[in-house]
Amino acid sequence: MKSIPTGPMLARFFLLGLLALAFPALAASAGGEGQQPSVSEKVDINTADAETLAQALKGVGVQKAAAIVAYRAEHGGFRTIDELANVRGIGLNTVDDNLDRLTLSEP
Repeated sequence: MKSIPTGPMLARFFLLGLLALAFPALAASAGGEGQQPSVSEKVDINTADAETLAQALKGVGVQKAAAIVAYRAEHGGFRTIDELANVRGIGLNTVDDNLDRLTLSEP
Protein backbone atom coordinates (compact mmCIF):
# COMPACT_ATOMS: atom_id res chain seq x y z
CA MET A 1 0.00 0.00 0.00
CA LYS A 2 1.43 3.38 -1.00
CA SER A 3 1.61 6.15 1.55
CA ILE A 4 0.32 9.63 0.89
CA PRO A 5 3.08 12.28 1.04
CA THR A 6 2.92 14.59 4.04
CA GLY A 7 5.05 17.33 5.58
CA PRO A 8 8.29 18.12 3.72
CA MET A 9 7.60 15.52 1.03
CA LEU A 10 4.21 17.09 0.28
CA ALA A 11 5.84 20.52 0.12
CA ARG A 12 8.43 19.17 -2.34
CA PHE A 13 5.74 17.70 -4.60
CA PHE A 14 3.82 20.97 -4.45
CA LEU A 15 6.92 23.00 -5.37
CA LEU A 16 7.75 20.70 -8.27
CA GLY A 17 4.19 21.00 -9.52
CA LEU A 18 4.40 24.79 -9.40
CA LEU A 19 7.71 24.71 -11.27
CA ALA A 20 6.19 22.49 -13.94
CA LEU A 21 3.32 24.96 -14.35
CA ALA A 22 5.63 27.98 -14.41
CA PHE A 23 8.15 26.48 -16.81
CA PRO A 24 6.32 24.04 -19.11
CA ALA A 25 9.12 24.10 -21.70
CA LEU A 26 11.59 23.21 -18.97
CA ALA A 27 9.47 20.30 -17.80
CA ALA A 28 9.15 19.05 -21.38
CA SER A 29 12.91 19.17 -21.92
CA ALA A 30 13.68 17.33 -18.67
CA GLY A 31 14.03 14.10 -20.63
CA GLY A 32 17.56 15.10 -21.58
CA GLU A 33 16.77 15.37 -25.27
CA GLY A 34 17.93 18.98 -25.51
CA GLN A 35 21.34 19.88 -26.85
CA GLN A 36 24.12 20.86 -24.49
CA PRO A 37 25.73 24.18 -25.42
CA SER A 38 29.28 24.21 -26.69
CA VAL A 39 32.02 24.79 -24.14
CA SER A 40 32.48 28.34 -25.48
CA GLU A 41 28.96 29.27 -24.29
CA LYS A 42 29.22 30.18 -20.61
CA VAL A 43 26.32 30.62 -18.23
CA ASP A 44 26.33 33.24 -15.48
CA ILE A 45 25.15 31.59 -12.28
CA ASN A 46 24.06 34.95 -10.85
CA THR A 47 21.75 35.86 -13.73
CA ALA A 48 20.68 32.68 -15.59
CA ASP A 49 17.18 31.35 -15.12
CA ALA A 50 16.47 27.75 -14.17
CA GLU A 51 15.78 26.67 -17.75
CA THR A 52 19.11 28.03 -18.97
CA LEU A 53 21.00 26.42 -16.09
CA ALA A 54 19.36 23.03 -16.69
CA GLN A 55 20.23 23.15 -20.38
CA ALA A 56 23.76 24.46 -20.01
CA LEU A 57 25.20 22.47 -17.13
CA LYS A 58 26.22 18.82 -17.10
CA GLY A 59 24.55 16.85 -14.32
CA VAL A 60 22.05 19.62 -13.56
CA GLY A 61 18.41 18.98 -14.32
CA VAL A 62 15.23 20.86 -13.60
CA GLN A 63 15.21 20.32 -9.83
CA LYS A 64 18.87 21.22 -9.28
CA ALA A 65 18.55 24.29 -11.52
CA ALA A 66 15.54 25.46 -9.51
CA ALA A 67 17.57 24.88 -6.32
CA ILE A 68 20.39 27.04 -7.71
CA VAL A 69 17.98 29.89 -8.44
CA ALA A 70 16.36 29.54 -4.99
CA TYR A 71 19.75 29.54 -3.24
CA ARG A 72 20.80 32.61 -5.22
CA ALA A 73 17.63 34.46 -4.23
CA GLU A 74 17.95 33.48 -0.57
CA HIS A 75 21.65 34.37 -0.26
CA GLY A 76 21.86 37.43 -2.50
CA GLY A 77 23.80 35.72 -5.28
CA PHE A 78 27.01 33.75 -5.53
CA ARG A 79 30.29 35.43 -4.62
CA THR A 80 32.47 32.62 -6.00
CA ILE A 81 31.83 29.79 -8.43
CA ASP A 82 32.82 27.27 -5.73
CA GLU A 83 29.92 28.54 -3.58
CA LEU A 84 27.67 26.72 -6.05
CA ALA A 85 28.63 23.52 -4.18
CA ASN A 86 26.63 24.83 -1.18
CA VAL A 87 23.40 24.25 -3.12
CA ARG A 88 21.70 21.04 -2.05
CA GLY A 89 22.23 18.42 -4.75
CA ILE A 90 25.24 20.18 -6.26
CA GLY A 91 28.62 18.92 -5.15
CA LEU A 92 32.19 19.86 -5.90
CA ASN A 93 32.31 17.23 -8.64
CA THR A 94 29.42 18.91 -10.45
CA VAL A 95 31.10 22.29 -10.07
CA ASP A 96 34.41 20.89 -11.36
CA ASP A 97 32.67 19.19 -14.31
CA ASN A 98 31.15 22.54 -15.31
CA LEU A 99 33.96 25.03 -14.62
CA ASP A 100 34.45 25.60 -18.34
CA ARG A 101 30.73 26.43 -18.69
CA LEU A 102 30.40 28.81 -15.73
CA THR A 103 30.92 32.52 -15.32
CA LEU A 104 30.06 34.82 -12.46
CA SER A 105 28.91 38.44 -12.38
CA GLU A 106 28.68 40.60 -9.27
CA PRO A 107 25.79 39.52 -7.04
